[in-house]
Amino acid sequence: MRNTTMHRAALLLALGLCAAAMSAHAEECPPVICKTFITREAFLAEAFGNTLPPAQSLDIDEAKQAQLAPIYGRRFPQARLRYWRGADGRTAWIFEDIGKEGYQPTISGFVVKDGAIQTARVLFYKESRGEQVGELSFLHQLLGARANGAGLDRSVDNISGATYSVKLMQRMARTALLFDSFAGQP
Repeated sequence: MRNTTMHRAALLLALGLCAAAMSAHAEECPPVICKTFITREAFLAEAFGNTLPPAQSLDIDEAKQAQLAPIYGRRFPQARLRYWRGADGRTAWIFEDIGKEGYQPTISGFVVKDGAIQTARVLFYKESRGEQVGELSFLHQLLGARANGAGLDRSVDNISGATYSVKLMQRMARTALLFDSFAGQP
C-alpha cells in the first residue's frame, strides 16, 4: 500500500512538472489554429454550381512575375496556376499566401467577374490568430473590389490583433484580380 502511495506521489509530481514545462513552452509558441472554412470542392460548387468547367492553367512567366511582384510582395512561388472559367466569363482562383515571413500559409479562393471580386473565401487558415478573416462578415468587404494600383479601390476594416491577416486577404484579392487579367490575355 505504501508503495502505491509513493507511485501516485511520483506520478503527480511528474505530471505537475510536465504541465509546468508545457505552460512555459506555450508562452513562447502560441497555439496554432488550423481551421477549414470550406473545402476546395465546396468552393468551386458554390462558384459554378453542379457544372464545374474544366480546369485551365495559367503560365506565370517572367513578365507576369514582374507585374505580380509589387502586388504579391515577392516572387509568386508557382510557375503554373490552375483556375476555372465559367461560360459567363467568371474565373475562380485558389492559391496560398502568408501574412508575413515565418507565418503559416493561408489558402483562399476568389471568383472574379468583369474585373471585380465576386466571391472571396478562406478555405484553410493555419495561424495563431486572425482567423476572423475567414468569416463571411469580414470577407463581404472585398465583394465588388477592383484593382487600384497595387491595392484595391476600397478600404477594408482592420481586425484588432490580425493586421497581417487583413493585409494578406487584401493582397490575395488584388492578386486574384491580376490573375484574371492575365487569363484574359492571349
